[in-house]
Amino acid sequence: MKLEHVTKRYGARIALDDVTLEIPEGELCAVLGESGAGKTTLLNVLAGQTPFEGSAEGLLPCSYLFQSPRLLPNLSLEENLRFVLPRGEWGEIGQMLAKVGLAGRETSYPHELSGGERQRVAIARAFLYPHEALLMDEPFSSLDLSLKKTLLELVAALWKERLQTIVFVTHDVHEAAVLARRVLVLRRGSIVLDTPVEGDVPRDFFSHPPVEDTLIRALM
Repeated sequence: MKLEHVTKRYGARIALDDVTLEIPEGELCAVLGESGAGKTTLLNVLAGQTPFEGSAEGLLPCSYLFQSPRLLPNLSLEENLRFVLPRGEWGEIGQMLAKVGLAGRETSYPHELSGGERQRVAIARAFLYPHEALLMDEPFSSLDLSLKKTLLELVAALWKERLQTIVFVTHDVHEAAVLARRVLVLRRGSIVLDTPVEGDVPRDFFSHPPVEDTLIRALM
């Protein structure tokens, strides 16, 4: 996916300011920034969901994971996942539910699950939906630390299995340092840092990866 001189305005406000960016296939990339930095707008440009000035090439068919699970309340877990799959691929649902730790819950409904369990279903749905790139908008922000660790490890495991492009938005330096292989820092609509992150993913959740200091300086 390649963007060249992309600018996005909302009235007088510039959300993205002359952004040029290339994300190779199979990348696991975090977009880090404070509120209003342009993170979600960049994700929506990559998803082809918003008009912009500039040019884009190689945008991929995307699956989109939101901060809230957005499950269909009148459908069971299995039915929620069937909703995004061709009938011929329904056989994958049981395996995916097992991978997210929800084997045997196929007939449960969203209201019968905890918030963390609903987010696991949303992650399963996002990975099952036919796509070449997965875009995630702050999917871990409302979770407690233990569940956040679990889901970071889950996303890393699913990425290693499929090696599809993932771009995820976060305002949490530690999330980016633990999960990403590359981090973009946005400030006022501009990329102020684009850095690789060394080491296998996920990194130790209880450690302090050296890149965190670099990311904090870029944010400030």
